[in-house]
Amino acid sequence: MANFRRDKKEEEGGGMEKFRMLDKNIILQEVRYFNSNQVDAKKCILILSKTLIMLNQGVHLTTEEATTIFFAITRLFQSKDVMLRRLVYLSIKELSSLAQNVFIVSSSLTKDMTEKVDLIRAAAIRTLRTITDNSMLQNIERHMIQAILDKNPAVSSAALVSALHLTASAPDFVQRCLNEAQVAITSDNIMVTYHALGVISASRHNDRLFMDKLVNMLLQRPIQSPYTVCLLIRYAAKLAENEPEESKSYLQFIESSLYHRSEIVIYEAAHAVVSLSQNIRDLTQALSAIQIFCLSSKASTRLAGVRTLAQVTAKHPKAVIVCTVDLENLIFDPNRSVATLAITTLLANCTESSIGRLIKRISSFLSEISDEFKIVVVDSIKNLCSKYPRKQEFLVSFLSDMLRAERDEEHKMAIANTIITLIEENPDAKEIGLSHLCEFIEDSHQETLAVRVLHVIGHEGPKVRQPSRFIRFIYNRILLNSEPVRAAAVSAVAQFGAACADLLPSIKVLLDRCQTDDDGEVRDRATFYSAILNSGDHKLINNYISNVPIYNFILLKEALQNHLNTNADQSFNMDTVPIVKNIKKPKDQLAQIEIFPVTIVSPEEQYASQLKVIPYIAKLGPIFKTCEPIDLTEPGTEYQVKCIKYIYAKHIILQFECLNTLFGHLLKEVHVCLDMAPEYNLIGEIPCESLPYEKKGNIFCVLEFPKNPLNSVACFGAALEFSVYDCDSTTGKPYPGDCYPDTYTLEPIEIGGSEQFNIQPASEDWEVSWESAESQKEVIDTFVMNDFDVTKVATAMCKHLGLPDSSVKGDNVKKICGLGMWRTGIPVIFSARMVPSLSGVTMVLTVRSPSDAVATLLLAAIE
Repeated sequence: MANFRRDKKEEEGGGMEKFRMLDKNIILQEVRYFNSNQVDAKKCILILSKTLIMLNQGVHLTTEEATTIFFAITRLFQSKDVMLRRLVYLSIKELSSLAQNVFIVSSSLTKDMTEKVDLIRAAAIRTLRTITDNSMLQNIERHMIQAILDKNPAVSSAALVSALHLTASAPDFVQRCLNEAQVAITSDNIMVTYHALGVISASRHNDRLFMDKLVNMLLQRPIQSPYTVCLLIRYAAKLAENEPEESKSYLQFIESSLYHRSEIVIYEAAHAVVSLSQNIRDLTQALSAIQIFCLSSKASTRLAGVRTLAQVTAKHPKAVIVCTVDLENLIFDPNRSVATLAITTLLANCTESSIGRLIKRISSFLSEISDEFKIVVVDSIKNLCSKYPRKQEFLVSFLSDMLRAERDEEHKMAIANTIITLIEENPDAKEIGLSHLCEFIEDSHQETLAVRVLHVIGHEGPKVRQPSRFIRFIYNRILLNSEPVRAAAVSAVAQFGAACADLLPSIKVLLDRCQTDDDGEVRDRATFYSAILNSGDHKLINNYISNVPIYNFILLKEALQNHLNTNADQSFNMDTVPIVKNIKKPKDQLAQIEIFPVTIVSPEEQYASQLKVIPYIAKLGPIFKTCEPIDLTEPGTEYQVKCIKYIYAKHIILQFECLNTLFGHLLKEVHVCLDMAPEYNLIGEIPCESLPYEKKGNIFCVLEFPKNPLNSVACFGAALEFSVYDCDSTTGKPYPGDCYPDTYTLEPIEIGGSEQFNIQPASEDWEVSWESAESQKEVIDTFVMNDFDVTKVATAMCKHLGLPDSSVKGDNVKKICGLGMWRTGIPVIFSARMVPSLSGVTMVLTVRSPSDAVATLLLAAIE
């Protein structure tokens, strides 16, 4: 015992020193020892440990180096030492993605699957799954199926987990293991039943009827495994959400699980109740369980409880009032994550008088909490600013202090974005927020953040009562900062000159000074803005300084390349390039943690790579608009089809995204038969050659729009046509020559008028644009809606046109103004006035456009 303690002490004091600063070349020399005739197991274990730690530390191995180490390790397959053999399997798994010809060891691993030592058998199964591709599965299928039914739970679990990993790459193989998995689900071992249920549900998750039958069958049996019960609760909650009329038995099971003896089951059930609850009365039992979690002695259990309370707060704020005392006690919790979530949850329901106390408490340990919870604090404060406008100055000051104290650039950007959002959404917070941002960039040396802040100051600064106070901060950046910041400062100064007539003479002087700058970008911007401001042309000032459209630069680049390749002798029309819309993310729930801002990709960019399969895609020009996917089949059917519409200037591409959910069937020569609308021409079709089970495939139809815009509103009948091949259930390969043609009717495809427009909400100078379009064609029509709620009608109108809800102005009389572009680049501008009447809501819509047909088309889009 004394020797053991001494060895343990040595290990804690410096036993890991040998694994620090590992050198790749030295390890490459050491692995040659494996080629010796007689090897020492302890020495080999040490070398393999070094190799695995080196890989874990991120040391890069070339393919040749990884292959050398891999095949040196395979020499150790003859060792009888169990610990060494397990390290060999682990090393092979880590190197399998780096080395070449790893499949050579599959025969040795297959042999090890029949070893007498169960630990070796389980490790061999897991390793074999890693190095085996779909073509080799046939050779090991018998062994894998036998292993699923093995009496040893370690071997059975290893086989089931391997099958679970193969669900995505080899669904046919997993389908052939289903009978054995259903037998394994009755095992007495808690992990085997858990993994068996995971395999069955992963392979048949698209089959709603099967999942319904499986869950109901398991509800009749006593289940000992808490992990299996948790998984069952998730499936029951999903079925209850999709089938509200048949959810009574599922909800009863979930609520009964709140009294389970396992904490993880209770938490899973409480989480499911919170997700499914429609009113506060449904939460009574779940909140009682969560309150017990908050009083637990375990920090992880308290964190789970307070996190769930945060989710309840986002959905049913009043329900958490009964838990206020528990949350107050957690403010002083030694675990900072628990204390932070407790405070932010209280902030969501707090009164105006208690904000200061809670913020003061969280300020005392703000530097100690993790980065993810700092973002939770920031989101909570952002919500408070909207709830209590009188506290905005105090809360923005707190965010400003966080911004100065934060060192990480990513988190600085997240906090700055929150302050900027408050400035843009709350007029009362503009002045104080801009002042804090100006003071921040005085001391900040981060170019990206300074450029972002200057852009906001230039856009929002002219709207405050004393815009001149911000000029000094901007001009300081021109004098003291780097080239990108100076260029952004010049643009910000020009925006003040465009919006503030009293500051224009001073702004011109500043821009003249900037024309002697050392950097060419700064000089060019100063010269450009000076010329526009000196011209006095309000339209030029609006289009190139005040309201500059932001184009999608990726699509702009592609459009320019296509233009140079096809129509280089003609002028390029910028109006055909999509403009980046200000996509606002929905308000996240309080418990949602997001450390870094998510990059929002436009639909045009998202689907651009899929369209490259069309050979003549370049001739169609740039994409004007990408519409949201539409389901053409009911959920849970054997074939699932979605339609995505891509609008071009003169063409439309219909992409049919197909999924085959029928096991044992392979679809070939899959195409869509369209019942063509009048004056539409089908230019070409790209069929899907093969559609295996659980694999997605795409079909593309390219159509030419009618020449008359009014005839472009149409409805197409559609049907999926294909040949069905029955497949061998053991190999997954189709029987030769055994096929039959089939047709599957799809929902009709509608092409509306609104899909051919890119509509933007009215800008601040909308009245100027409306008056300047007075000489254009004007079309007016009156609509009577069968709804007496004018707000609801106005919101539906915005949704139909793709406008944010903030576009609606007025109280009793609602007004929506906007402007946009038709697919060929023809501009439109419109004004909609809605008033309640005895017969419903009456709307008067006025549209102006150079084309009478395009203006009429927008009216038809509303109908």
